[in-house]
Amino acid sequence: MPQPSELLQLAQAAAEKAAQYIRSVDQPPDPASWDLKGASDFVTQVDRDSEQLITEILLNECPESVVLGEELSPDPSSRDADLVWIVDPLDGTTNFLHRYPAYAVSIAAQERGVLVAGVVTDIHGSVSYTAAAGSGAWCGDQRLGVSQTDIPANALIGTGYPFKNLELLDEYLRQFSMILTSTSGIRRAGSAALDLVDVALGRFDGFWELSLAPWDIAAGTLLVREAGGLVTDTEGSEDVVRQGPIVAGNPAIHAWLLGMLTRTDSTE
Repeated sequence: MPQPSELLQLAQAAAEKAAQYIRSVDQPPDPASWDLKGASDFVTQVDRDSEQLITEILLNECPESVVLGEELSPDPSSRDADLVWIVDPLDGTTNFLHRYPAYAVSIAAQERGVLVAGVVTDIHGSVSYTAAAGSGAWCGDQRLGVSQTDIPANALIGTGYPFKNLELLDEYLRQFSMILTSTSGIRRAGSAALDLVDVALGRFDGFWELSLAPWDIAAGTLLVREAGGLVTDTEGSEDVVRQGPIVAGNPAIHAWLLGMLTRTDSTE
């Protein structure tokens, strides 16, 4: 099995190739070319081509591995392989389509169920954020670290709306109301991968969303953890690389967020 540093180098190479490709194409201007996977959930040929490019690079170097990608191979059973690449070829497709500058390529390597390497490449910003298990989170030679904010009233929190799962909207709005009125603000940019980068950078003190897929959060989860933060589900379990909710943050704000989310659950 390759070392985490070797897997990270391969993930970086694949992410940069995909990012270069996405930068080279125009956003499809005609909504008729936007395929709809679900409510307000778009996919284009750019997403598919990006994933195909990534898959070819990864499997060429690691033919015994498996790619779990959003567009071409969304089969959760593939997580049972010894080495799984968890890939979002274009996180923030709706942003890309509307020229809103928050979209990314996200690639993580999971070895026997454990995240060991991850890269999130900010396509518009042309910058990559990387992490390998036990080696910290980095942007070039800058080591990332979560914020030291421990007072909720001073905290800035990231989030994502449950636009794919509208049955969660009432629960989410209760949470949103309580968190908004207890913090300095909430932001929603539309790319969970970049939201988790912002937690790892200390821009966001915390982040929560009620329903995300493995490819949305795998690389970002490792970045936050290697930057000194915590990532769990809403019940505190660290097993988050699956479909479900996520809570991330520095240790103090993560604990506070979990308490707030539990509080909203108890009011139902």
